[in-house]
Amino acid sequence: MSRLFFATLSFMSRLPVPERWSQGLDLDRYVNGVITFPVIGLLLGAISGLVFMVVEAWCGIPLAAFFTVLALALLTGGFHLDGLADTCDGIFSARRREKMLEIMRDSRLGTHGGLALIFVLLAKVLAISELGLRGTPMLAAIAATCIVGRSASVLLMYRHRYAREEGLGNLFIGKVSFRQAWLTLAIGGALVTALLGMHGLRAVLVAFIGVFILGQLLKRTLGGQTGDTLGAGIELGEVIFLLALL
Repeated sequence: MSRLFFATLSFMSRLPVPERWSQGLDLDRYVNGVITFPVIGLLLGAISGLVFMVVEAWCGIPLAAFFTVLALALLTGGFHLDGLADTCDGIFSARRREKMLEIMRDSRLGTHGGLALIFVLLAKVLAISELGLRGTPMLAAIAATCIVGRSASVLLMYRHRYAREEGLGNLFIGKVSFRQAWLTLAIGGALVTALLGMHGLRAVLVAFIGVFILGQLLKRTLGGQTGDTLGAGIELGEVIFLLALL
């Protein structure tokens, strides 16, 4: 189980994981790592929350929020943000399904992807700033945000099909069992409730519902999910949760 956790952590983040801790794991076993997504979110969120606390003491809440969002982007290597941008470039191109998927494969950033990044990053900074100004326990709130985004992504995997022939998303999409999906959501909800109480749990439910609806819309448009849409789901899940907390 520890090897599976570190392999998933290495896949989901840019944290330095010694190769010997994760090597030797077959690709078809990565799907079992979905139940560790909430714990990985907790780890990334705790690091980002510590950044908020350190910067706030020196520069105040607005800059602390900015550097928190920056830290989280660096911790993930912009992996999920890239998925968000590619998804929006494809979806909002108003082309046929095959052309949308082709656009999403293009490494170049388009107008719609650029706008999506601006709005999502700005929403995160403003929401975190407002939560800080309201006296919210920020270490817990930021950790909970990262937990929710990664837990909610399982809703884009369970009972969905992969929209392409091959790709990284194929490790998870359509291969998650009901038990794995339920455990991931339950662990995520339990961790957030422990951190933020019933107010946090209500915000979790709003975020889960929002990502579920997003998944259905993407399924209708693309005929399934891709690795890019998983990244988009994580980013939008975080934003929905932050707004629900407010």
